[in-house]
Amino acid sequence: MTEPSPEPDEVEPKRKKHLTLIRSFSLADLITLSNGASGMGAVLLCMAYVGSSESVLMWGALGLLPLALVFDIADGWVARWRHRSSPYGADLDSLADVVSFGVAPAAIGFAPGLDGFFDALVLIYFVGCGISRLARFNVTADDLMTDKGKVSHFEGTPIPTSVLLVVVLAIAFGTDAVHDAIWLGSVDLFSLTFHPLVLLYFVSGTAMVSATLKIPKL
Repeated sequence: MTEPSPEPDEVEPKRKKHLTLIRSFSLADLITLSNGASGMGAVLLCMAYVGSSESVLMWGALGLLPLALVFDIADGWVARWRHRSSPYGADLDSLADVVSFGVAPAAIGFAPGLDGFFDALVLIYFVGCGISRLARFNVTADDLMTDKGKVSHFEGTPIPTSVLLVVVLAIAFGTDAVHDAIWLGSVDLFSLTFHPLVLLYFVSGTAMVSATLKIPKL
């Protein structure tokens, strides 16, 4: 005689497999973390420069951003080479990019002179645009996927393009065009300081969230 089947409420729910953080990391994930670490290192060096005015600290911050870009490119290449997907990959990449290509470039702008009240508002806007751009990409990536399993294009400029701002600041820093001698000078608005050079950050941020800019993905 067979035993009666258990009632639906008596069936034990299937437990979700526990995802171990460190053991789940792939080599590509570690490279992505190196990207974020480079960006955070740049932020800390900017803070140290503001406190000491030692130029070597600022040069260190400027040098870490191209390194972060190398890591950002390398993680995708390594993931494809090893044919191993990671449960953290996309989210980890976006979070690292926020630090390295959003927060760090803003700190690099603030430290050598874009430090007025209105400058700060523009830099905050820039970081907000970077966060929004990455969130939109994560949500729409599947819709932009081709038959080959690759994203066909970007809507708005990718956040790593902010490295171009870092290049501009590096040239300015190398020619002593910073602080009181910063390019385009400063303007007092309502007794608050505004540096027109910070508008480069406004343009960059706006381009990231633009829905009309279609950038082919190489």
